[in-house]
Amino acid sequence: MDRIARRNLLNNIMLSLTGVCTFLTVSVLFVILGFLVWNGIGSVDWNFFTKLPLAPGELGGGMANAIVGSGVVILIAVVIGVPVGFLGGIYLAEFGGKTVPMMIRYTADLLNGVPSIVIGIFAWTILVVPMRHFSAWAGGFALSLMMVPIGLRATEQFLRGVPNSLREGSLALGASKTRTILSVIVPAAKQGILTGLILGVARVAGETAPLLFTSLNNQFWATSANEPTATLPVMIFTHAISPYEDWHRQAWAAGLVLLALVLVANLAARWVLSRGVAAQRG
Repeated sequence: MDRIARRNLLNNIMLSLTGVCTFLTVSVLFVILGFLVWNGIGSVDWNFFTKLPLAPGELGGGMANAIVGSGVVILIAVVIGVPVGFLGGIYLAEFGGKTVPMMIRYTADLLNGVPSIVIGIFAWTILVVPMRHFSAWAGGFALSLMMVPIGLRATEQFLRGVPNSLREGSLALGASKTRTILSVIVPAAKQGILTGLILGVARVAGETAPLLFTSLNNQFWATSANEPTATLPVMIFTHAISPYEDWHRQAWAAGLVLLALVLVANLAARWVLSRGVAAQRG
């Protein structure tokens, strides 16, 4: 009985600790959300999404250029990073041997751990310096470098989760390996792959350091991707460190909008993944 009592006591203690840790984790998120809502909700209006930033002290204004600029930079990052990560994941899961895939995985994990400011300096060196100006192209390239390892590892993981019986059945029917991958393996893992790619977009959406070295900022509309472009993370940074109270409110509002977009991306990823699990069970 003493042993059973000790086990029950230990089980209750560990259960309580896990509950406390879970509560602390969720509480931190809600505290951050509360701060953003309390300080920024008053500045989130129609003008915030449709107007350009105004000089300090002037009422009104918004961050429409930064919202559009963030969309442009992220789109460039997706166009560059998603195909590279997706095709690299296919190679690792379906064509790689042992030595080369191991080196690629190790390199991808290292790249995933590189500080974002280092990525920004690298992009600045190979794009901004030769071009002699900042641009949305450079910002998108920097973010794409951060997306590649996420997409690569997610694609490989979900492709390896596809049962080998599907591969063998397709090959037994006379399909080539390429046809098997494109028509059988990838469709079977598409929900998981898409989830990983969406999470990759959410991961880079709030990065500031790479954009400070690449796209920089712009108080007006960017007429081309080949010129400095405003983005929400950089606008939050510049407004937050300013001495103007109205800019501080704009920074809180921009942070609230950015966090909302990231939360939407995470919810979309979970919805896509849940649909895939439901379809497999069905």
